[in-house]
Amino acid sequence: MSATDEVIDPDALPDPPLYLAAEIRRLELGAAAAGLALMERAGAAAAQLIDSLIPDEDPVLFLAGPGNNGGDAWVAARLLHARGRAVTLVCRADPAGLPADAAAARLAYVQAGGAVQADIPARQTWSLAVDGLFGVGLTRPVRGQDARLIEHINALPCPRLALDLPSGLSADNGRALGRAVAAQHTLAFLGLKPGYYGADGPEHCGTLHLASLGLAQQAWVYPRGRLITGAPALPRRARDSHKGKYGRIGIVGGAPGWAGAALLAARAVLAAGGGLVAAGLLDGRLAIDPGQPEVMLRSAEELAAGSGLDVLAVGPGLGQDGRAQSLLKTALTCVCPLVLDADALNLLAIHPALMNMAAERAVPTVITPHPGEAARLLGADTEAVQGDRLGCARALARRLHAWTVLKGLGSIVAAPEGENYWVNASGHPALAAPGMGDVLTGLIAARLARLPVQPALTGAVWLHGKAGEDGAAWLGGAEGLRAGEVVELVRSRINRGASAASGPNGPGRDGK
Repeated sequence: MSATDEVIDPDALPDPPLYLAAEIRRLELGAAAAGLALMERAGAAAAQLIDSLIPDEDPVLFLAGPGNNGGDAWVAARLLHARGRAVTLVCRADPAGLPADAAAARLAYVQAGGAVQADIPARQTWSLAVDGLFGVGLTRPVRGQDARLIEHINALPCPRLALDLPSGLSADNGRALGRAVAAQHTLAFLGLKPGYYGADGPEHCGTLHLASLGLAQQAWVYPRGRLITGAPALPRRARDSHKGKYGRIGIVGGAPGWAGAALLAARAVLAAGGGLVAAGLLDGRLAIDPGQPEVMLRSAEELAAGSGLDVLAVGPGLGQDGRAQSLLKTALTCVCPLVLDADALNLLAIHPALMNMAAERAVPTVITPHPGEAARLLGADTEAVQGDRLGCARALARRLHAWTVLKGLGSIVAAPEGENYWVNASGHPALAAPGMGDVLTGLIAARLARLPVQPALTGAVWLHGKAGEDGAAWLGGAEGLRAGEVVELVRSRINRGASAASGPNGPGRDGK
């Protein structure tokens, strides 16, 4: 095994690149032009990983498809067969229709004494099933015999390893195309794909492994995407400090019945290290935040102008009435970075003039839509957004000339030019609860006051997801985590270092 075949844990890499299916194809073309035998390298990496997953004497089932993904399976099967491992290889594809490299890999396997089965043998067991049916090029729904074969694979009483991508899964968006293999392990070739992290991807990929196959990828393709795997530390506080050095942040929202949304955002600002935070509530009945008296309450109209602020956030609990519209219009003229969430985004979707004002801002604007809000901004439906999350995030970024955070599983951060993007690797279903988006808004606003836009956003999104993971671990499951608890979990994680795990006692129970 050469160093070029080394299989590594992608979680150990700092912000590794992400590649769309078309970019992977360009990488493959570049490698072919350079005379690199990618299929042999991929098969060797797969054989190495299989050896690490199961004992040497355990039998392996291979499923080889009609393309180069099947070729990778042929190579791995040949190498394991040569080492004396019991191998069963199933392929339904016509040998005459295989691509040249896959046909050569099949011939080498057969010439080495390997047998080929037309279907999965009955009454036989294996310690691992290796999925080499379809790769990143699949775009059609899986139906008919292929769908039934995938169902058979998923029903086998053994773990499954997918080569490059679970068959039936979209490499770009993670959607299952009809039927998809549910793998316990996925070995990524060349680079990671966005589809691993969104939609159905995490449920189907299992544990990810990476084999770069020894390529210097940027020689042929510059990666526009990155995986968010951590958060940069905030600049160290000088001993000679005062609160004004760490950001003056305003939150505008909290219409009657919705004051909690704005207060959660304001509390998250303080938990994330913000120096001063003021909430401009449209519900004027509160004179103080009873749960966090450090939050100042100010006139919503005064804050919306942005005077003296380092960052302004508008939208949590804002409502959509005439006053809310007027406040948003004022906020769009402020000269500080602006975070727009919730009803601020709904108002942009309703009023094209406000959307144009947002797009024409000369200072950074951040929008944080969930899929429904993104759909309204794009004039689409939620299902269309979820079917192409990356494309929609980039389209919104271009349309509004705004840094865009499309929330959800594998939250996407897109830069205003609509090309560069980041996909978040942290998160937990426990975050599917009221007020979590408001906490993220406050976290983003606090970090914007102290960091450049891109690391502020990607770090805030990752920290928010990790706080959800911490909360689920504290609760022992996904049920019952509250947004206020996430505020405290964020504070704990930041103070202990972004990469450190929170303590076992949960928020508010560890003396913090």
